[in-house]
Amino acid sequence: MTPLREKMVRDMQLRRLSDNTQRVYLHAVFALARHYMQAPDLLNDRQIQDYVLYMLNVRKLSWSTCDTNVAGLQFFYGVTLGRDSMRLVLPPRKSEKRLPEILSADEISRLFAAAHPPRKSEKRLPEILSAGEISRLFAAARNLKHRVLLETAYSAGLRASELVRLKITDIDSGRMLIRVGQGKGNKDRYTLLSPRVLRHLRDYWRKYRPSSWLFQGQKPDSPLVRVSASKVFNAAKEAAGIRKIGGIHSLRHAFATHLLEAGVDARTIQLLMGHKSILSTMRYLQVTRSKLGTTQSPLDLLTIPGPGQFH
Repeated sequence: MTPLREKMVRDMQLRRLSDNTQRVYLHAVFALARHYMQAPDLLNDRQIQDYVLYMLNVRKLSWSTCDTNVAGLQFFYGVTLGRDSMRLVLPPRKSEKRLPEILSADEISRLFAAAHPPRKSEKRLPEILSAGEISRLFAAARNLKHRVLLETAYSAGLRASELVRLKITDIDSGRMLIRVGQGKGNKDRYTLLSPRVLRHLRDYWRKYRPSSWLFQGQKPDSPLVRVSASKVFNAAKEAAGIRKIGGIHSLRHAFATHLLEAGVDARTIQLLMGHKSILSTMRYLQVTRSKLGTTQSPLDLLTIPGPGQFH
């Protein structure tokens, strides 16, 4: 690690930036240096501004990607190098409000089935299987860890970053709650522990014997990375034949929407999901089937003559 990189890492750690933010900021500076094939501390303000235009106009990166890179460069030059005179300009993004595509209960079930491990008894196939049974059997050919990972994400409404950093001690079976330590905004909260998930977690523990992290990575002393959790979701989604857009975060969207459709009040859901504002939770009212599907069109409230009454 170069002294300059080491200083930037120390600066970020002192300001308690998340591991993911540190990784993204470091990559932004590395990409800039690679673009010019020159040490980043030797570049002038004009070169850095030209690089921002290059990201926008040539590479045509999304606004959010450019914004993240600019934030990383501003931190490096403003904090690590103390170059206060430099100001990077990125035009503000137009406000976009997009509603998430919500997975139905049937799609959630198919997703879990695609990650479900075959039981030992299923190894002995019966003599006659229907096409549907064969399809379900192939869809079920996944391992227990994948199944429990997806079930935990959906049943507790967890973010991917929260899911992979769960520890065994976070599972409170006595109170039937899951403790989410230092979630978004560095806040702790409790969310639901499903009895079914608890049973599956116990099966999972007996098979894999995780020591500290609930979902271990390649090394026993490290948690599963978010990319791996996303790959598990995407593989199960493809196997289940789900075509809706969205990654593993779709399970969190489904958690909130399905609770609203079941009649759970928005304030309770806000606490379970760790939303800072109730407005973040209320947006799911816009996509709940029970609210939209039972609302009568104003056309049906009118008294309109039938076809035979027209002249």
